Amino acid sequence: MKKIDYLSTLFVGIDIGSRTNVVSAIDFHQEYFIKMKSIPNAQGGAELLEDMIADVLNRHRDFHYVIIGLESTGFYGVHIANYLSSCNKLAPFSTHVYCLNPKEVANYKASFNSLDKNDGIDSFVIADFARVGRINIQPWRGSQYLALQRLTRHRLHITECIAREKTYLLNNIFLKFSEFAMLKNEEHPFSNKYGATAEALLTEFMTNEDLVNSSTEELIEFISRKSRNRISNPAETASLIQAAARNSYILDKCLYEPLTVSISSSFNCISAFKKELKAIDVAILRTVKGLNPTEYLILNSIPGIGKVYSAAILAEIGSIKCFRNNNSLAKYCGIVWKENQSGNFKADNTPMSKAGNRYLRYYIIEATNSVIRNCPEYKAFYDKKYAEVTTHQHKRALALTSRKFLRMLFGLLDKSQLYSLDKSR
Repeated sequence: MKKIDYLSTLFVGIDIGSRTNVVSAIDFHQEYFIKMKSIPNAQGGAELLEDMIADVLNRHRDFHYVIIGLESTGFYGVHIANYLSSCNKLAPFSTHVYCLNPKEVANYKASFNSLDKNDGIDSFVIADFARVGRINIQPWRGSQYLALQRLTRHRLHITECIAREKTYLLNNIFLKFSEFAMLKNEEHPFSNKYGATAEALLTEFMTNEDLVNSSTEELIEFISRKSRNRISNPAETASLIQAAARNSYILDKCLYEPLTVSISSSFNCISAFKKELKAIDVAILRTVKGLNPTEYLILNSIPGIGKVYSAAILAEIGSIKCFRNNNSLAKYCGIVWKENQSGNFKADNTPMSKAGNRYLRYYIIEATNSVIRNCPEYKAFYDKKYAEVTTHQHKRALALTSRKFLRMLFGLLDKSQLYSLDKSR
């Protein structure tokens, strides 16, 4: 990325609102060139803001660069950021648009001794935040990345909906069939608690008494039919189910039908979400074509990472050239740990920062989890970290392995190299 001379830069701060944006523009010496102007948060307002900034640049020839900062407040700033990053009048000035973390801006504002709280002051604080060089994130990357990002972030939204629905479903299953819900993985009769066979069992048998009173032959035939003969020992499965039904709480008759309807509805919701997930994956793979093909190919070369996770990581990172080193990439992800040290004291418990891009952090950790299953080196590293402690073993080991994965990922992308076992070592 081209180095910017701050002495010849116009710093623009925008306080975003649903209907109105407030704009301030200053130079390196904090002299105002636009002072707390209100403009509509609409297409006409964006064009007006472009003309205002362009007028300043044309009247003051000392400016060669423009840095525009705005707080990342939901989706209200998306249109203005996208417009200013690609508008024609500002293009000759190497315009960079940044969506800033509101928490960082608020902490910076607290460093001023006496500032009022209003939208005009906030726009100045944002401009000044950029002026002192506190921005350490990537600039806005444009419509192509935004298109891919909306798909990958929507995919995360759907996976969260599935997880939330499964949790709600499990609550209702416990109310209807308590022992079935409480059985651990190795004790459970089905490898998939939310599969088709489990769904049929929970929705087609109205009460636990119906299960207990069914003959063994009928239950074995039911399990074989619903599982399409994929369960190797249906007799043992039937025995486990009937034992669980006998040990479950007995409910009033009036509760069984409402619980069954709720359970059936949750299964339908999960099925619909999974169908949408497949459609989103197809759209992601279609959108990523032609978008930074070299880096996409490098990500795909890592065993286990997969095409969808590669696209999602690319959508959030953009170009690796935006990061100075793997530490800056880790900080952008939020996969860093805060040191707690004073004098001779050094805390053993150092929580993860999680102050970075939560979407990128999610996909990096999920990709790492997949790489662990496909790469012996990462599996060995994970096992080593897992054995070092007795609490939070999986979370700690996965987080540390994700940090190791980030170092490797940065190295491959920075050097434009495909993954190989020898190079990774």
